[in-house]
Amino acid sequence: MQGELSEIDIRSILQLVELGQRTGQLLVETYACPTDRTADRTWYVFFLNGQVVYAGNPAAGLSRLRGFLASYGLEKDFQRITTTPDSIANAPEYGALWQLLENRVISTTQAKEILQGMVQETLFDLLSLQQGYFIFEMGAPLTPQLVTLPVMPIVATTLQQVQEWKQWYPQVHSPEQIPLIVNAEALQAALPTVTVKTLLSFVDGQASLRQIARGLNRDVLAVTRALYPCIQRGWIQFVEDDRTPTSRWDYSTVSTPRPMPCVACLDDAATVRHSVENILERHGYRSVLLADPVTALSQFFTHKPDLILCDITMPELDGYEVCAMLRQSSYFRQTPIVMLTGLDGFIDRVRAQMVGATDYLAKPFGEEELVTIVEKYVGLGRPESPNLSQFVETDPEEEEPWPEI
Repeated sequence: MQGELSEIDIRSILQLVELGQRTGQLLVETYACPTDRTADRTWYVFFLNGQVVYAGNPAAGLSRLRGFLASYGLEKDFQRITTTPDSIANAPEYGALWQLLENRVISTTQAKEILQGMVQETLFDLLSLQQGYFIFEMGAPLTPQLVTLPVMPIVATTLQQVQEWKQWYPQVHSPEQIPLIVNAEALQAALPTVTVKTLLSFVDGQASLRQIARGLNRDVLAVTRALYPCIQRGWIQFVEDDRTPTSRWDYSTVSTPRPMPCVACLDDAATVRHSVENILERHGYRSVLLADPVTALSQFFTHKPDLILCDITMPELDGYEVCAMLRQSSYFRQTPIVMLTGLDGFIDRVRAQMVGATDYLAKPFGEEELVTIVEKYVGLGRPESPNLSQFVETDPEEEEPWPEI
């Protein structure tokens, strides 16, 4: 599964991995422009059976771990980290965390708290992205596992944080921004002495908002919320720093010719799938046949069909749920989805419309009925629908009372 974030959001990707109980690695990259594939920023998330094992930014090295150790007063023990074991060489920060645990520098509880903080920080960055490229590769799990975290509860909490963060735009747009006090006199006149002392200790033009939050052992939103009134007044400003992601590229102008229309058929009945395949082949259409609704969700993004035929009654996920999930993705928001219903399926058709289905086809159907509905939505001569394949290689101004830091 791979593609552009302009067509599917991170939340949907994570949901697909969790539903499919996949084991492997999700890699996400942003680029300065589409013709220069030198990664601007990179993140990875490791999964075991659909749950998160670890997430990070490889470019950060071990600096993030050092920051978390400082919140426990253990930064002096950082030098006890040696080489990373071969089994987790692709995630050195994770390996270093394990060394600290095995050397009893940190407790199991502390290690789990640090790991959860790493995951939350990474998902906050990912869920804030609007553009970029992703690829999920099935593979061996990251070992050993310290803890596995369910995806969607963390995503739900993080999305709320992202929404709160947006209220501080445009003054604040990234946790990696570095604040600097430019009017200490105004701070001392307006704020309690203890608060000013804390600000002068941490807001030094060297540490980012996120690093300050780690040092205070506080959530980055709580720290930013406390600083925001000073930022509004101009008492605190941000240092320009190349760690702050600023690239925003519009990929919508790229276009390439579309191949022959592809029709995906999701039905757990082999006879229906084979019948659809034979009919579409005779009429020159490409087809993708899928039997399992959970794995089909990721296969849709791999094959990028122009039309989807979806059965209603299936195990684990029914057709209504599949259709509703596809409509959450911007890529499949306009893709025709035809539900396969029974002859007496009036209620089925009403429910199908409610979840965003385009049309329905009663079973059993013959060749003429199938070809008619395919021609109706993706027949030759019809305008092209958005296609992800063009991007993917094939193989508030109102002030509030001053919050505490």
